Amino acid sequence: MRTGFALVLAVSAPLAGQQPTVVEQVSGVRATLMALSPVSESIVWASGSAGMVVRTRDGGTTWESHPVAEEPRLQFRGIHAVSTDEAWVMSSANGPETRIYHTVDGGTTWKEQYRAADTAVFLDCIAFFDAKHGIAFSDVATPGISVLRTEDGGEHWNMLPPGAAPAALKGEGAFASSNSCISITDKTHAVLMAGTPGGRIFRTADAGATWTLAGASPTIHDSQAGPTAMSFRDSRHGMLVAGIIGRGVMTRDTVPNAVATTDDGGTTWALRHRPTQPGMLSGVALVPAVSDGTAVTATYTGLHVSRDNGDSWTSVDTGYYWAVKAFGKRAWAVGNGGKITRVEF
Repeated sequence: MRTGFALVLAVSAPLAGQQPTVVEQVSGVRATLMALSPVSESIVWASGSAGMVVRTRDGGTTWESHPVAEEPRLQFRGIHAVSTDEAWVMSSANGPETRIYHTVDGGTTWKEQYRAADTAVFLDCIAFFDAKHGIAFSDVATPGISVLRTEDGGEHWNMLPPGAAPAALKGEGAFASSNSCISITDKTHAVLMAGTPGGRIFRTADAGATWTLAGASPTIHDSQAGPTAMSFRDSRHGMLVAGIIGRGVMTRDTVPNAVATTDDGGTTWALRHRPTQPGMLSGVALVPAVSDGTAVTATYTGLHVSRDNGDSWTSVDTGYYWAVKAFGKRAWAVGNGGKITRVEF
């Protein structure tokens, strides 16, 4: 099914102090959107509940819905696109409802590539180095940290063999609702973040074939809290956000140690300030095309912008957001009820 919708909501004026323009989109869907993958400033894919996938090819003037129609019960909490027409979506659930689908025709048709046989598998996020090499991270399902990997565009997915990654901690996993636990920094390097229980950070230099422990986040982390999203602007400079993960807490979370930055690829981190408004920080995107210190964070009560690498934040929108990603001078955020917002610098 394919449907287009025109943008009809108003554009706000730029805020004082070089704050961005905020544009609320009309997605035409009511599904909760939890993941984003911008290919350019004009081409953006998003996915979420009810098997839903949406795409814009004109910067958000119109959005098209391209659901995986035969799987309306699946929650596609991860998506990665490499072009206007090619993308992968990942569902999060235990066992057989954890799946990966692939399209090469803009979402008109979808092919199932992976279905978990092990009920311990619960995929948290997915990312690709290029159209052939991709990885997905799971809550602990193997003795080592559980990384699923492909070298042929997803035709075959395999868990890393023993010894290819550090041993997993009991109950180790990542926040599975923003597709932000992996940051690809170039064709062979990536950083991976396991939020609970230890907030550990891992690195790969061979497109996910092997991993080493880099360090740990200084933010809150335990069995019910931890880093929720991460963004790198290059191989060394990154930011992560964290919060308390639990129903009834997410809109009220004010934990102070919730933002941190690194300038050595994740080995060491410095705590920064969090937005003053309550709400769990669920997503973060660095916007280096604007400045090295520009970042947008998504929370369960709104969107916030920093111009100084997380030392201070300005609120630019309200609403319930799950994820934010950036490309060029635009950031995109998604949330409940088909909510999509563009933040333009």
